[in-house]
Amino acid sequence: MENRKLGSTGPIVSTIGLGCMGMSDFYGPADRSESIATIHAALDAGITLLDTGDFYGMGHNEMLIREALSGRNRDNLQISVKFGGLRDPAMGFIGIDCRPAAVKNFLAYSLQRLGVETIDIYRPARLDPSVPIEETVGAIADMVKAGYVKHIGLSEVGSDTIRRAHRVHPIIDLQIEYSLIARGIENGILNTCRELGIGITAYGVLSRGLISGHWSKDRSAARDFRLVSPRFQGSNLDANLALVESLRAIAGEIGATPAQVAIAWVAAQGSDIVPLVGARRRDRLAEALGALAVKLTPAHLAALAKAFPPDAAAGTRYAAEQMAHLDSEKR
Repeated sequence: MENRKLGSTGPIVSTIGLGCMGMSDFYGPADRSESIATIHAALDAGITLLDTGDFYGMGHNEMLIREALSGRNRDNLQISVKFGGLRDPAMGFIGIDCRPAAVKNFLAYSLQRLGVETIDIYRPARLDPSVPIEETVGAIADMVKAGYVKHIGLSEVGSDTIRRAHRVHPIIDLQIEYSLIARGIENGILNTCRELGIGITAYGVLSRGLISGHWSKDRSAARDFRLVSPRFQGSNLDANLALVESLRAIAGEIGATPAQVAIAWVAAQGSDIVPLVGARRRDRLAEALGALAVKLTPAHLAALAKAFPPDAAAGTRYAAEQMAHLDSEKR
């Protein structure tokens, strides 16, 4: 496993990180024992960055990670935690809370659920429009001074917010969706991060499985938010799956799978970018790790650029009410 530095002031992490969300929430039922086996396989393969959120399964994901890490060597392991998402008993989202008091409260519960004394990277999941980012980051900075947090990150925010946050305390990375069909970061945000020495942890590199080469129109599962996601609906899905066929053709010429090429493309956009793969099973993890062996030539990159212009995707990343919470989408 090769490594990359997460921002100019952050830790060294594996070139690929493991996003654990789907093991607890959003993508339908997951097998607990297989999830734990997948985390173990990731660690054995050299993955040192695990990403979670305290609202993934309302704490379930953090407790799953704690169970998976029991008795394992945690040297050099980085656990990234998002906070602020509010849920109701029916598992619906009811808002975002990034007030300083809430920051410290959420952190206290995460420390307990993970069974750790310090969170490696702590970040608000979204910008709270009612709380200045300076106050939120200032509260996390207090927790850094107190020894409960090592590094501060951000998630899905725009350039102005990034600059304001970075003035309060060094930000090591921005977590944001980035893939062949999600390119909004290229409209200024990536340049801002590079100017400030902030790394990128890219989630959604397979667009929630849409461009993995495994998705089909007849997929269905209980509580799978993709079934109501715009890019998975009607004519949007038809158009996006046609893009996948272009990816499949290019991948065939390279001798890789569509998923491997899609992950390799994100990794090839810069050594300051760490793709997060959301594998829930060991076979999917093994496929994702195969992306490390994919070397994209200038000809391959040119073919991908032609097949996937920046606005190629049909439909928005999220439904309208969720898009409204994305500071990163505001121009």
